Amino acid sequence: MSPADAAPAEPSAHADLVASLDLASKVRLLSGATTFTLWPEPSVGLRELRLSDGPTGVRGLKFSGGPAVALFPNATLLASAWDEEALREVGGMLAEEALAQGIHVVLGPTINLHRTALGGRLFEAFSEDPLLTGRLAAAYVSGMQSRGVAACLKHLVANESETARNTVNSVVDEATLREVYLLPFEIAAEDARAWSMMAAYNDVNGVPATEQHHVINEVVKGEWGWDGLVMSDWFATKSAAPAANGGLELVMPGPDGPWGEALVRAVEGGEVPEAAVDDHLRRLLLLAERVGALGAEPEAPQDLPAADSPQRVEQMTRLAASGMTVLTHRGPVLPLDPSLRITLVGRHALETVDMGGGSAHVNPVHEVSVAEGLAAVLGDALTVVDGVEVRDRPVPARTTWVTDPETGEPGTHSWLYARDGSLIEHRHNDEAQRVVGFDEDFAERVATVVTRARLGISGRVELGVIGAGEWQLQAGDHRAEASLRVVGTGLGEEILAPPSTFDTVELDGSTVVETTVRLVGSDRGADDPDAPPLEGVGMFGLIARPARRPAGDAIADAVAVVAGADVAVVVVGLTEEQETEAVDKTTLALPGEQDALVRAVAAAAPRTVVVVNAATPVLMPWLDEVDAVLWAGLPGQEGGHAVAAALLGRVEPAGRLVTTFPAADGASPAWSVTPVDGDLAYDEGPFLGHRGHHAGRAPEPLFWFGHGLGLSSWEWSDAALSATGTPTVRVTNTGPRRSREVVQAYLEPSGGYVRLAGWAAVTLEPGQSAAVEVPLDRRVQRTWDAAAGAWAPAPERPAGRLLLARGLGDVRATLELHAG
Repeated sequence: MSPADAAPAEPSAHADLVASLDLASKVRLLSGATTFTLWPEPSVGLRELRLSDGPTGVRGLKFSGGPAVALFPNATLLASAWDEEALREVGGMLAEEALAQGIHVVLGPTINLHRTALGGRLFEAFSEDPLLTGRLAAAYVSGMQSRGVAACLKHLVANESETARNTVNSVVDEATLREVYLLPFEIAAEDARAWSMMAAYNDVNGVPATEQHHVINEVVKGEWGWDGLVMSDWFATKSAAPAANGGLELVMPGPDGPWGEALVRAVEGGEVPEAAVDDHLRRLLLLAERVGALGAEPEAPQDLPAADSPQRVEQMTRLAASGMTVLTHRGPVLPLDPSLRITLVGRHALETVDMGGGSAHVNPVHEVSVAEGLAAVLGDALTVVDGVEVRDRPVPARTTWVTDPETGEPGTHSWLYARDGSLIEHRHNDEAQRVVGFDEDFAERVATVVTRARLGISGRVELGVIGAGEWQLQAGDHRAEASLRVVGTGLGEEILAPPSTFDTVELDGSTVVETTVRLVGSDRGADDPDAPPLEGVGMFGLIARPARRPAGDAIADAVAVVAGADVAVVVVGLTEEQETEAVDKTTLALPGEQDALVRAVAAAAPRTVVVVNAATPVLMPWLDEVDAVLWAGLPGQEGGHAVAAALLGRVEPAGRLVTTFPAADGASPAWSVTPVDGDLAYDEGPFLGHRGHHAGRAPEPLFWFGHGLGLSSWEWSDAALSATGTPTVRVTNTGPRRSREVVQAYLEPSGGYVRLAGWAAVTLEPGQSAAVEVPLDRRVQRTWDAAAGAWAPAPERPAGRLLLARGLGDVRATLELHAG
């Protein structure tokens, strides 16, 4: 199959428009105009298309410093509800957020799989299972595109970790690629007709994802008949002719890149058929038509909910709380009785982490901590005490601790200068950290940034700076200088993993701090003292916060307070140091002395509930010492309200795990994220996560995929297969509360691996029963015949077993299957 033969995108619809443009004009439209916009072409009625990052909110056209927007619960938390209607609602909400900003394409959902729990970017992706991921993604896409905003499935394909992400070669056999890693893309493309996809940074079996003729042309456009547009991840495209022939339509960002004149020459030299360029442009025009950027301009929607409106507060609270998962519950402690003396403990209670790091970051309209959320319900009856330090790296100053000395508003003030010393701009910053040089539209490059802030803290203070460059800092009598460089070589580390330094100083009263940084993007030229500064790109910020205390002192304070409580609620978790783009984890252990804090509180308090503020698995060496564990994910802007609703039973935390929790580091079918000689071998094949544990390829996990207790108890009976092979089972709510049950069906074919084949949910009052039918998805019953290079014929009824379960560790019924 030639590139031009791969499922042309409605050639008759836009052929005349394409034919009206010369080659250079066509090629120009196939690269971005700016970081997040595409070129208009008035001669064919094409207006500017606007794109935005979007897994947990529609940030807009700026990487930082953009408008305050809604911050959604993270993908794993949303997915844990196992509720397609909830994801359809999320898609519609994100579309409204996009429409409010004039955004046409939202870059999400992320539908890579949780291959290993070390993956730093798993918080953006739904689950370890391809069926669950695909169906939830299809619902998300349907909700979004029904409002005329395009979704973008990412990252195509085998892009499950961040280590060496720009150079890693994912080595995946064809059967595993088809049955596992391509399946979520297939489901979302087939069921929801997603309008765009994003090709990843990595190579797949030796070929860059942006040049994948096999995946993009032969499978996605050819076999699936998909008519959408494939864009590159930002800066991922490595070539002109191979990428254009490989099926890539759009290179991002712009205006510079590997196409332009190089692609024109490749076409003129016969390396790329002009028919391939024409098809790329037809797909771009089809996308523009779908989102209302081609032809007559649609009327702008009115009365969209504000990010902080009562409607959004209700939605965000309900969606986050519904996905929260009760992992253990010993004795009648949940829901919490508000008449009890409750003590809340932990740094995560006071500084709740509501989103992961990297391109998923947004400027939220507000964030509610767990302490604020519980205090809103319990008032003065709640006692709050800080916990141990949870970070190794310093973070930008909270706006509650810094004030713009020019405007008096929370935040800082910056002056941006060109190399000749002329002032480019000065501006107030709502945050103590900003990106400079990445998505600016200044006529000149920024060479120096001066920032001033008035500090609202005194005593022992950690004071320093973040970002690559030559720094000077002054605060009262304290002066410091630093030369900071990016250590790694990965793309975008100046923004995603900037270097930092700080000193611990004594400050008295209100102090104005001033920092000056001469921008240096990396070590390039660092050995040459006469080399001019690199007027580069970076994330620059001010560090200012009370100095950290010894862990022993923090634990002693917590123990003293909880001894007088009826219930202690300890909030522990991860931060953007572990859950972020560009960096993978090295362990599943909680950072700092959080495990010691939990154990000490559990020993001192009559009853202890642990809330885990993390999107991905953590180790729990204290599990047998506490009364209940609530996994809360990264709960978004209403995080504290959602945790309070879940703990107090105002919204049932009815989540089921979307990722298997290993019992120890390394105790999973796939573990390492580190390439060997450039290759990351997917040697476990299809046995990732629960599939590998069930097959005995890894030890018993701490918690199985699908596990979740809710706030009630259930009996199951009368499991059977219908005449069409559909499983049914009667479930009865035997507990005291209205509750939601999720019936999961796992297919275990003879000689094959176990896999989720379907699920269905029901909500019942106490004592009620209902028969639940679980439709099975035939796509997970297929097997790829490597010898034939095709799908093996699927039997009407495969031989094997069907497991009906409340999670793969709690199988309630086994139904034998006989081929037929």
